[in-house]
Amino acid sequence: MRILISMLAVCALAACVNTPLGKSTPQWDRQFGGATRTALAQQIIDPAPRRGDGAVAGMDGKAAQGAYERYQRTFSGTAPPAPTFMISSDSK
Repeated sequence: MRILISMLAVCALAACVNTPLGKSTPQWDRQFGGATRTALAQQIIDPAPRRGDGAVAGMDGKAAQGAYERYQRTFSGTAPPAPTFMISSDSK
């Protein structure tokens, strides 16, 4: 009985399909990766930059290099010891 009901359900669902699978596959292949390409394109600040505009907005090279070197120096030293908490119950 279960097999009959499941076969009827499959036939009913197959009757609802308008386009055969062979015709829809090229459309799926054409759209594959579209969301990834869109997300990548949205990360570009200026997709058509003009050449020779002068300085860009942000830090100059020397300030950025100094900030990066200071950041790297924070990893070269030893870490300060972690504070220890002592809880004792000294009952005298």
